[in-house]
Amino acid sequence: MSALWYFEDVNLFKILCPHKYPAYKKTHDIDMYKKSDYIYFEQDAANKIYLIDKGKVKIGYYTENGDEVIKAILTKGEIFGEKAILGEQTRNEFAQSIDNTTSICPVSIDTMLSLMRDNVSVSFKIYKFIGLRIKRLERRLQLLLFKDTRTRLVEFLNELCEDYGYECEKGNHIIKHPYTQKDIASLI
Repeated sequence: MSALWYFEDVNLFKILCPHKYPAYKKTHDIDMYKKSDYIYFEQDAANKIYLIDKGKVKIGYYTENGDEVIKAILTKGEIFGEKAILGEQTRNEFAQSIDNTTSICPVSIDTMLSLMRDNVSVSFKIYKFIGLRIKRLERRLQLLLFKDTRTRLVEFLNELCEDYGYECEKGNHIIKHPYTQKDIASLI
């Protein structure tokens, strides 16, 4: 996904957290979560977006049979719950901390819309991020619909290498990613 150059190594928390803007700093808190704590559930009101300061968050939903489906695992600097900006009234997924020390910056929709209205660069970054998220989900859907399991695994590993990998000696790559085997199976 070389077209995603704009957000490589960009920490959206550092750019978008209301603590960075004096008008919002006094009335704003950072929430702390432990492993397995839910940040929100399906059917909760979609009145905030969330910025990850530290830790990891799993986004997913449960099937009618009660099976968990993982949509994404997000790390420091990423945002989630962003569909609330687009008018979503209730959540259609859950968000759960998967680290013992996850800190999240919750931002009310009114505050985020105000930040976006007053700062064009903030608005641009949010919409660019949402577009990126949609593009990745569309790509994953295409893989699920039109590719066999082996191809999906290879594509997933390539994506992991781009997102979390680094090259070591002799051209080999090491990938330090946040996924469990169960998460990987669910994602491919």
